[in-house]
Amino acid sequence: MESSYQKLLKNNKEWVSKQLDTDPAYFENLAKGQTPEYLWIGCSDSRVPANEITGTRPGEMFVHRNIANMVVHSDMNMLSVLSYAVEVLKVKHIIVCGHYGCGGVVAAMGKKQYGLIDNWLRHIKDVYRLYHKELDAIEDETMRANRFVEVNVKEQVLDLAKTSIIQNAWKNQQPLHVHGWVYDLHEGLIKDLDVTCRGLQDIHTVYQFDF
Repeated sequence: MESSYQKLLKNNKEWVSKQLDTDPAYFENLAKGQTPEYLWIGCSDSRVPANEITGTRPGEMFVHRNIANMVVHSDMNMLSVLSYAVEVLKVKHIIVCGHYGCGGVVAAMGKKQYGLIDNWLRHIKDVYRLYHKELDAIEDETMRANRFVEVNVKEQVLDLAKTSIIQNAWKNQQPLHVHGWVYDLHEGLIKDLDVTCRGLQDIHTVYQFDF
């Protein structure tokens, strides 16, 4: 047990050495600040590392992760990350990325109790309720779960667009797009769901604020 823990520290030293061999000023430049163009809202699943699957380097992507890449309107952690990314870092793209085989999504499809996490899963279940006719019509369980992953991402993109943080950015003519992607664990490829929100016209008027 101790050796697996120490392995992480050893890996860190090796990583530092490799970076310095490539660029002696790597950490000096990195410490000067970050100017990422992207905010990634993804799943906490350890198989979906945002930087690795997008080929981005440290400093290029601001990252927030939670179970099933949810955008919950009362989640102060997510909202704080969103506010900092949009209002301070001035990111240009926000990406909600789900993944096929998501454990949170699969759990939300069932009726088993898991404990505290049930409160979080309920938000995912709310998405199922919106699409229950389409999802219930899919007989194959894996295909149904995959489609659930996709519509969940779509709803999270829309939920981002409903926030005052995003709408204020659009009001101020800040260039900002919100995208929905799904990562395929079996192939390693990202699928663009083509559900991008680019302005107020992309959300229902009932969610639009007066400015």
